[in-house]
Amino acid sequence: MSNLKLDDIVKVIVNLSPKSAVRKGFNVALIIGDSNVIPLEKRVVVYSGLEEMTEAGFTEDMPEYQAAQLYFSAEKKPSRLAVGRRYKINDELEEVEEIETENETETILQALQACRAKNTDWYAVSYCGATKQEILDIASYVETAYPSCVQFFTTNDSDTIEGIEGNVFEILKQKSYRRSIGQYSKTPYAIVAIMGYAMGANTATINSAYTLKFKTEVGVIPDDLTSQQVTNLVKNNGNYYVSRGSDDAYNMFENGVMADGTWFDEILNLDMLANNMQMSIMDLLKSRPKIPQTEAGVLSIKLAIKSDLDKAVRIGFIAPGVWNGPDILELSQGDTMPEGYMILSEPISEQSQADRDARMAPPIYTPLKLAGAVHSVVLQIDVNR
Repeated sequence: MSNLKLDDIVKVIVNLSPKSAVRKGFNVALIIGDSNVIPLEKRVVVYSGLEEMTEAGFTEDMPEYQAAQLYFSAEKKPSRLAVGRRYKINDELEEVEEIETENETETILQALQACRAKNTDWYAVSYCGATKQEILDIASYVETAYPSCVQFFTTNDSDTIEGIEGNVFEILKQKSYRRSIGQYSKTPYAIVAIMGYAMGANTATINSAYTLKFKTEVGVIPDDLTSQQVTNLVKNNGNYYVSRGSDDAYNMFENGVMADGTWFDEILNLDMLANNMQMSIMDLLKSRPKIPQTEAGVLSIKLAIKSDLDKAVRIGFIAPGVWNGPDILELSQGDTMPEGYMILSEPISEQSQADRDARMAPPIYTPLKLAGAVHSVVLQIDVNR
């Protein structure tokens, strides 16, 4: 019996769409220390808990272990922690010889750059026992680092709470650094506790957006600060952990701001949104034979990022509201944004020939209305007899 192909009559073509690139989680932190547990060729190791760190050779007296204990004790427990190593002159000779500056200790900046080269999954970084200058060096690096990241640091320098000129908070504020968040505390590595909360709470699930203010730093002792000392810290965008209320009823982290005064949760969620939209457009460009320079082509780009903006609404970062910013194309100040965002673009017909020849899309604008967060309440009680 003949076995003629059905393809001559009905030809079936199966096109399997390419996999989208894995989105960065923004829920892994990096702790850098000087202990010689991690070998040179690895530089960074990711752990899921203290037990794994103990099995690897970390002991309770090591700074990395002590910081990790605060990290994994967070109320919103993070699932992973990256630990990196800085190499020092007193480490094993064969390791030191592989460092360019053979006769010197590796700088924290060299260590940080080496850790980033080995692992790009982490978003937040904290160096155990960082000096004032090392904090400033890291702050300078993270402002322009790629992929985006932020520094968490702890200081117990008394000049910060006394408001003395030249303290680390004041310097970072004057430099308008937006990617460093610091805490005054007498508890070593205290900021790692709130860093653990920040990574653990960032689940990207519905209504998961959060603020750092009011949170408990498990394992950290609240500092006994005067009102003036708190004022000095707030003035320079320093954070702190204190008790409020009678009988110290509320232990809370305040206020959750970066060195320039921007809220940490805004930086985190904007980084996530920018990353997601960038990758969505890249997925679109790779999955299509081409995106035409037409209104339909631009619409396909808009639709590609719409799901990312909708996700930002679902987690509670973006919300409907009135636009109070400058006019953008058809969006005017005072207009209501029912979805919390808009996706706007300039008409293809107005695109310059040079941009068409370069195969550029017209600029796309995505004005957002942030949901914000309530950090204080005024309650008036009116009594009538």
